[in-house]
Amino acid sequence: MGDETQNHDLGHHDDETGLYKKIEFDDQNELPLIAPIFSSYNDQIRPVLNAIDRLRQLDVTKEGIELPTIVVVGDQSSGKSSVLESLARISLPRGQGICTRVPLIMRLQNHTSSHPEIYLEYKNGDVIPVEEDKISEAINLATRDIAGDGKGISKTPLTLVVKKKGVPDLTMVDLPGITRVPVQGQPQDIYDQIKDIIMEYIQPEASIILNVLSATVDFPTCESIRMSQSVDRTGERTLAVVTKCDRAPEGLVEKVTADDVNIGLGYVCVRNRVGDESYEGARYEEAKFFQTHPDLSKMDKSIVGIPVLAKKLMQIQAKIIARNFPEIVKKIQDKLNQNLAEFSKLPKEMNSVAEAIDTFRRIIGLIKESLKEILLRGEYDDYPDEEMMHCKARLAEMLNDFSDELVNSPESDRTRNFLMDEIKHLKKANEISLPNFLPRKAFLTLLQEKVKRVSIVPIAFVGKLWDYIEKVVMAVFISHVEDYHQLQFITRRAGLNLIEKMKERSMKWVMEALEMEKLTDYTCNPEFETEWNMFMDRKDSFIYDINYYKLTEVAPSAVAAESPREYTEDAIYTIHNKYKAQTDSCTEDTINIIGFGLVKVGNAKKFPHLLHQAYDLRMRMVAYWRIVLRRLVESMALHMQQSVHKLVIEELEKELECELIASYNGDGLERLIKESPSVTTKRVKLAASIKKLKECKEILATILDRISIPDCDQ
Repeated sequence: MGDETQNHDLGHHDDETGLYKKIEFDDQNELPLIAPIFSSYNDQIRPVLNAIDRLRQLDVTKEGIELPTIVVVGDQSSGKSSVLESLARISLPRGQGICTRVPLIMRLQNHTSSHPEIYLEYKNGDVIPVEEDKISEAINLATRDIAGDGKGISKTPLTLVVKKKGVPDLTMVDLPGITRVPVQGQPQDIYDQIKDIIMEYIQPEASIILNVLSATVDFPTCESIRMSQSVDRTGERTLAVVTKCDRAPEGLVEKVTADDVNIGLGYVCVRNRVGDESYEGARYEEAKFFQTHPDLSKMDKSIVGIPVLAKKLMQIQAKIIARNFPEIVKKIQDKLNQNLAEFSKLPKEMNSVAEAIDTFRRIIGLIKESLKEILLRGEYDDYPDEEMMHCKARLAEMLNDFSDELVNSPESDRTRNFLMDEIKHLKKANEISLPNFLPRKAFLTLLQEKVKRVSIVPIAFVGKLWDYIEKVVMAVFISHVEDYHQLQFITRRAGLNLIEKMKERSMKWVMEALEMEKLTDYTCNPEFETEWNMFMDRKDSFIYDINYYKLTEVAPSAVAAESPREYTEDAIYTIHNKYKAQTDSCTEDTINIIGFGLVKVGNAKKFPHLLHQAYDLRMRMVAYWRIVLRRLVESMALHMQQSVHKLVIEELEKELECELIASYNGDGLERLIKESPSVTTKRVKLAASIKKLKECKEILATILDRISIPDCDQ
């Protein structure tokens, strides 16, 4: 009678928690008959869970979509398999070492029929029916097929579907047990392999970690705890199951209540099946154990027993599905939109030569429009690349640099050997003629030498200019033909040929411009006379400084005594000759010409009879040289604009068409139809992804009204 009262109490307790409908005695065996662990709750969550499972079967996680998943982890021999057996009421592989060598997705479903339906799914979605008493053998065979013989592991999952009366509606992923020391037949990095698989499954925020701990060990030392804490520091998505409570009950209450390892979802202590116990008998023994044990009977009944674990898991599963469902729907739609947009950008498949030609002409039009935007109109919003964003501004900057380089070239140095070049050419051009006539030959010779020496600057600029334009043009070409395998070669050759032709034309033009500057001296710019006259107004002052003022420094008393009343050229020349020895020794004299700057006259004072002509010649050259440099810059700017315009508007299309004809003259345009392998691969991949995501969207659409899942206690 005592036993009956006890059993009746157990039945009453379980009925209160809602875990069993009732516990009755079998007259023969005096064992409780446990009613199935399900309620109307299963009926409501099942369609939602089926939908999530179908998404998992479609491998939607490869699209970056995280699915709510209960992930079972634990150290080797922690009792994971026993817990899953108790929930599923089936036998799983047992043995020494790692029994679970692949991720085992267990889909449990309450079945109204008394005849269970059990099957495996793996590889290409093949469905293999399994007899209940052959489950362990079938899993081992499938595991060997996936992971090979021996003791290695694999990331490829295996799905076990169990439709059986009395099981909770749950989907869980059982992962290989954690082991640090490889045994014979296992790879040396077995721990790292297992850790990689576990981390892949528990990392997502939508994963709930079911951490199986043995009561016989210290929880903080468990490797599974360390791994779960690394991704879930607060423990808010970790539930702990303590197994083997009957083997080490001492101190278990304190270990669970102390929670040294921060288990946010709490603990459930269980007693698994022992030996040949039936599942019903094991549940009876479990209930009896936690009810009668001196210490463990003090535990709150809401944290003991497989039925409590089943209920908690269903509650947690419902909550994570409800919490993540809107985000799943959104991510699937976003990914679908993204793939559809990307698919629409793929090149149209060409099935005829006519389509190929139309495509080619369309691409030419797109290339021309792009180059108009960035080279002619300066529009760059669609081109984030720095080289192409500010193309017109970059060209203007290059032109300014060219102008500065010309002005600052050594040929434009105003102080270097002042007047000596002029004196040299005046001496060469000397002839019997009236005095003070400026020889035009000397001016032209000086001009030719200066143009020749400075010509390296515009020539280098042309090369730099077209190197930059080549980068821009080729970048635009590539952006429009990157998906057309055959056109890549054509456009590249055409682009390089076109730039080379334009560069040659520019080189020819700049050489002609330089030759024109050397051929004759001419300008109608009034600034020439204005500037020349300004400098000529300072000639007498310069002549006086170079001949008389400096002479007073070497023979001050003599010069003072013979100082003329007017510093005429003849008077200065007479004094200079008289004191020639002293003045010749002054070679580093510096004079300031107002409006021109400081100049070092050096030995120029040795030639007083040529100073007037040399000064005039120099100042004419100074005034004219500024105009020459400005003319070169302005002409270069106009030529640059015209060349870029001709390239885009006139030459581009013609060059591309000529290259197309030359490339395919022998065997026609059929080769243009061929798509590049990379585009084909991308097209197939996107098409498969779009199909998968559309199917996922349809699956979710059928259960949108079911996502408000009631609490289990209702």
